[in-house]
Amino acid sequence: MEEITVKKYKLKRVETQTSYKVDYAKELNPEQLEAVKQKDGAVLVIAGAGSGKTKTLTYRVARLIEDGVNPENILLLTFTRKAAREMMTRASIVLDSRCDKISGGTFHSFANIILRKYSNLLELNNNFTITDRADSEDIINHIRSNLIGKQEKRFPRKGTILDIYSKAVNKNIPSEEVILTEYKQFESNTEKINEIIHEYNIYKHKNSILDYDDLLLYLRTLLESNPKVRKDLSNRYKYIMVDEYQDTNTIQAQIVKLLASEHNNVMAVGDDSQSIYSFRGANYRNILEFPKMYDDTKIIKLERNYRSTQNILALANEVLKKAKEKYTKTLYSETESPIKPALVCAKDMSTEAAFVVQRVLELCEEDGLTLNDICVLARSARMTYNIELELSKRNIPFKKFGGMKFIESAHIKDVIAHLRVILNPDDIISYIRILLLLDGVGIQSANKLLPVLKDGINTETKLNVKNPDAIIRLSKLIDISQKDIYNPKKAVQNVIEYYEPILKDRYDDSDKREKDLEHFIALSEGYTSLEDFLSDLALEPPDTSAVDVEGGSKDDEYLTLSTIHSAKGLEYKAVFIIGAVDGRFPSLYSFNTMEELEEELRLMYVAITRAKTYLTITYPIDMYDYGTNMVLSKPSRFLDDISQDIIEHWVIE
Repeated sequence: MEEITVKKYKLKRVETQTSYKVDYAKELNPEQLEAVKQKDGAVLVIAGAGSGKTKTLTYRVARLIEDGVNPENILLLTFTRKAAREMMTRASIVLDSRCDKISGGTFHSFANIILRKYSNLLELNNNFTITDRADSEDIINHIRSNLIGKQEKRFPRKGTILDIYSKAVNKNIPSEEVILTEYKQFESNTEKINEIIHEYNIYKHKNSILDYDDLLLYLRTLLESNPKVRKDLSNRYKYIMVDEYQDTNTIQAQIVKLLASEHNNVMAVGDDSQSIYSFRGANYRNILEFPKMYDDTKIIKLERNYRSTQNILALANEVLKKAKEKYTKTLYSETESPIKPALVCAKDMSTEAAFVVQRVLELCEEDGLTLNDICVLARSARMTYNIELELSKRNIPFKKFGGMKFIESAHIKDVIAHLRVILNPDDIISYIRILLLLDGVGIQSANKLLPVLKDGINTETKLNVKNPDAIIRLSKLIDISQKDIYNPKKAVQNVIEYYEPILKDRYDDSDKREKDLEHFIALSEGYTSLEDFLSDLALEPPDTSAVDVEGGSKDDEYLTLSTIHSAKGLEYKAVFIIGAVDGRFPSLYSFNTMEELEEELRLMYVAITRAKTYLTITYPIDMYDYGTNMVLSKPSRFLDDISQDIIEHWVIE
């Protein structure tokens, strides 16, 4: 047999940069193109609902880089990391991989990176722990219990105290003003509340802990008090873009202004008519006053809508006319449809629920929609209760948004507490949490054990507790895992192996919760430090927990029930807005001030513009309000005086 010789070739990988000129005029409408072409100076893009703001930002990134701007000189600030990643990915598809090199992320994740780099200038340890809301509440509760005696009958709970502090920080006003305007019933407790807040801040600094608000506060302080750092960062980020600018709070707007101090190159994209998060501290005046903050601001309006039919937009425009303060805009669409929005009167909430569910079935059976195409929106989560009962009776699968997140489930918080102690032994609240998981350890013995564990346990250590072996096991876990802070997956595995017997002992549904622990290990893969892993968990927590999922595949159809706040940014072929009764939507509580009523109107606008083709608004005429002993029966005032040419009126027979 003839021998065949195969030549061996030495291969060398060649990195290529495939780039081409993008035809922006072909891809964008005239207003989008105008925004994308703006290079230097301040630009405010008023992007109406469904007008392609993400596309505009994406192409602007590509255009800047194509125009010779170094990608590392571009900063894109968003409100979710997912949004930043999506824009960078899409920009890379439009142009090339250079777009991956821009700096993009949330305000809080950006602050985290900068603060760790310059921590020494702020008297911070660079291994500081970032606490979530539940952990912050625990710290406040610990301080509250020490300062407030049991005889105090009328004193705010831990969550309320944290709300007062957070609103004061985000709105940049004294806590006294927050108490006076929003928690007047606690006015007599102002001094004690301020004392707790003061001790809370001391505790955090002493134990190298930052909460969400601190990230922004410290970043602003860094930029204000260090001219060299401010100048260096401003020269590094020569082009700043901010998504959803209407959702920024006062501190975030100040941070952007400080970062742009050397160049004024800021493009803010947002919609004043979709500012609905004042309860989180968002200040809609930021977008209204942007032209006052930046000289020679260029204002561009995106009014062409790519989501909804013209009939739905006609209703949205009519609702928007009622707003007192706004950038005037008129949404329009090239999508025509004979189907008009409908306003449906129901006898009571049960009839309303039965109608909505029946109409959902009709849309699926007669119009070819799937359950995934349909969403039921409500002003508050409790208003969907009757719908949930009706859906359950008819065995229609649904998913309600706004429930407990993965990161908030007790077993995951237990694991994270162990990891935080491993990284930061000064995290006393996490230390106490993991000690209280052990049999025979109460709060008093936990406090006594803290100094012993922090000093380290050896053969001569005396442990005056019922279960010394458990304390020794915990101490060994911490010692061993501190060697793995640059191998997060190994540290997580160590903790879970230690924690599993505790899990089985404490939870009846431990089998389900174990699936979460497996998922948690998978989340840690790809990280090279425990610090980065824990920071990301705090700043961008994953949502779904195995405990909350009752059977079925993720691919199964389900009807979406959601609050309007949770549905912002989403879209559905058919939308039902339920409970549109004056006193519920707008809420009775919003009647106090024009600002609150205006936000409720913007909430209605957001709800309407989630719909693509079918929009149904329902209101029961026999709704009893237990808080005021009133019977609510009129449809929302936001729908008053709107022609039946725009919205049809139906009555359920």
